[in-house]
Amino acid sequence: MNFRLQPVQVGTGSADAESQLVFVDGFLVAVLVRLSDEHEEEAGLWFLEAGFGRVDHSDPPKFADLDEAQAWIADRLS
Repeated sequence: MNFRLQPVQVGTGSADAESQLVFVDGFLVAVLVRLSDEHEEEAGLWFLEAGFGRVDHSDPPKFADLDEAQAWIADRLS
């Protein structure tokens, strides 16, 4: 699997704007948003704002870092 991350700013309506588009083999599979200080103990975690296809999830997870998020996405796609 070939991952490519593209940093973007997402208009979430909150302070959570730092984001990454996640492409796998050229396909957009997810949008990850870094949680702001508004989230207190979860600040800095990455949240699955949107997942597409097999990466879609009814209870979107949070990840400690982008490596953990990519591993989770790879598992969903394999």
